[in-house]
Amino acid sequence: MSSRSKFSAGLCGLLALALAGTPSEAAPMLDTVRANGVVRCGVSTGFPGFSLADSQGVFRGLDVDVCRAVAAAVFGDAAKVKFVPLTAVQRFTALQSGEVDVLARNATWTYQRSAQLGLTFTGVNYYDGTAFLVAKSSPAKQARDLNGGTICAQSGTDTLVGVQDYFSRNGLKFSPVTFEHVDTMKSAFVGGRCDAMTSDSTQLMGIRSTLANAADYRLLPEIVTKEPLSPAVRGGDDQWANIVRWSFWAMVNAEELGLSADNVKAQAASSTDPGVLRLVGKSGDLGKMLGLDAVWALNVVAQVGNYGESFRRNLEPLGVERGLNRLWRDGGLMFAPPMR
Repeated sequence: MSSRSKFSAGLCGLLALALAGTPSEAAPMLDTVRANGVVRCGVSTGFPGFSLADSQGVFRGLDVDVCRAVAAAVFGDAAKVKFVPLTAVQRFTALQSGEVDVLARNATWTYQRSAQLGLTFTGVNYYDGTAFLVAKSSPAKQARDLNGGTICAQSGTDTLVGVQDYFSRNGLKFSPVTFEHVDTMKSAFVGGRCDAMTSDSTQLMGIRSTLANAADYRLLPEIVTKEPLSPAVRGGDDQWANIVRWSFWAMVNAEELGLSADNVKAQAASSTDPGVLRLVGKSGDLGKMLGLDAVWALNVVAQVGNYGESFRRNLEPLGVERGLNRLWRDGGLMFAPPMR
């Protein structure tokens, strides 16, 4: 079966799942999650900086922190997460079938996924774009120099659609070679099967960081697509979507307010700032609106940190600059609605 046929078959399966039931037939997700005692969170099988198990088997990363934030909000304990590693091919089916409660797996928020697959994207936690990794010895200096070349990509993603759009706009051609697993794609690229490897720029930086001879590879300068990466939940349960959404947005608002894992409890006791008082549960009754405790957001910040802390902890060690993911007031795109 061709890659296009496999994608079409997978899409049909997802559509069938999306249309198979109605929200009224299922218990509210918050009740289900509490009954299970954990948040089942779909993550990558291995994406440095976003979701990757360390040598002790502990998952770490920007997406992992979203999962932990949801657990802190729901249970008051960020550790109450069951991480479910998923490939790009598996991820949406796992969400639609109920295998996971939330998908935090560097998934791009697109029209098709929102309109056809019955998914609710909750809020962009990273603004990225498609890039190309080549060998340092490659003659390619820019993306256009890959005309006629062979490019490795991961199946089950939108990457090739964006790359094809870029090449078509510029009258260029390329030959794709797709792989379900990142490690297989990486091995093929390093083995010389492709002239370049394409993915989100941060994923390519993460992959390069795992190579024994990382200095022998470089990213081309262009970002050729926009990729707003967002956690997602099944459609039809606004309460659960809002819990996931605001668990992350609490981290962004906390950074704006100067609240961190180290100071949030002290600020809760001493601050007179109305925004701080609402976030920590001293006023506004925000928790009740979501079916959560008054201190749900305080628990998120105290146990997971603010967005800037998560970024520094997970992405700065890879050499990823904040860039578009700076707060809006600092010239970036990271913006959370006010908690009021």
